[in-house]
Amino acid sequence: MKRFNYFSSILMMVCFSMAFTACNKDNTTPEEEGLSGTVTEDMVLEANQTYYLSGSLQVKAPATLTIKEGARLVARNNGEVIYILIEQGAKIDAQGTAENPIVMTAEKEAEGAWGGLHICGRAHTNLGDNGGMSEIGNAPYGGNDDNDNSGIIRYVRLEYTGYAFDQDHESNGISLYGVGSGTQISYVQTYIGSDDGIEFFGGSVNVDHCVVVNCTDDSFDWTEGWNGTAHHLVAYQGDPTCDCLMECDNNGDNEIATPFSHPKLSYVTLVGNNSSENSRGIRLRAGTEVTIDNAVITGKPYTINVETAHTDSYLAANKTTALTNVTMTGSFRNENASATYTADDFAAADGNSAGATVDVTDRYYTAGKGAFDTSSDWTAGWTR
Repeated sequence: MKRFNYFSSILMMVCFSMAFTACNKDNTTPEEEGLSGTVTEDMVLEANQTYYLSGSLQVKAPATLTIKEGARLVARNNGEVIYILIEQGAKIDAQGTAENPIVMTAEKEAEGAWGGLHICGRAHTNLGDNGGMSEIGNAPYGGNDDNDNSGIIRYVRLEYTGYAFDQDHESNGISLYGVGSGTQISYVQTYIGSDDGIEFFGGSVNVDHCVVVNCTDDSFDWTEGWNGTAHHLVAYQGDPTCDCLMECDNNGDNEIATPFSHPKLSYVTLVGNNSSENSRGIRLRAGTEVTIDNAVITGKPYTINVETAHTDSYLAANKTTALTNVTMTGSFRNENASATYTADDFAAADGNSAGATVDVTDRYYTAGKGAFDTSSDWTAGWTR
């Protein structure tokens, strides 16, 4: 893909053989014509411009997709399967600002309107030596380079994601497949989606300042050995159909597959929908390990659930898994038949409190607690 630029005083009329669905005709601009296809050379989307996605946009190594501040990408409502996929060895450089974020959205302003953003890296999974293939786009991911760099994402908002390809393949807002710690992801929001907000498939990527609002499956989801860090996380569920605030797996086919999922989470605020049907807040299952410190969780009757033996044993032995400084309105539940880590153990851990009262304003703001450990609201201005 050729690098291109737009200037306010000049109308550039260019035909792109791969990146656009058609050559520029009838005096339409490239933005109006629509982006789609395969990107094999560096591509730049300029600041404060609107670009339309008319089909899938798949970026291949060694290309970098650069999206400048204030750019707006809009998925057409044209019946096509539309998503953005960054393959192994390719990169995305999407850097907005708090005052001028990058927005990826859709003409149809409803959940499931388009397929969101997918990134495939060369970091570890626990799927075996061959890694896996992305659910969307069928691209390989995984490897042994935990420092792999797939680029930078900063102040980016994704709206109306979750396109259902079939009953087994429904896209998330952001899907991170074997993404390495060289990748930088900060200040991102997924807003109104029909599947998960952000999902991690293995990898070692670290994220911070992430907001998920009304994604109707799980707000955050991990599996396949993700072991990065995540701090300043927010989830809000106003929709009664939303499922878990966090769904946390090691490997659904092999609970003790290695390396284990073991993210370290801190400064977390999770606000559920008070649904009696979707009653579980955080599901620790399929053998996952986890460290959670300084969290505020409300709106789910069974706020934290332990569901598999490995997770239970590591909590009980205090080996590496730990839940500390967790304030929650609901209860702790261990669903294992021979549970060794109990609600009493949770209550005895440093700073934990179940059945607490949590003061939430503006949907998810918990002043001085959880994700808002200071008096400032870092979500103001760039999120919806």
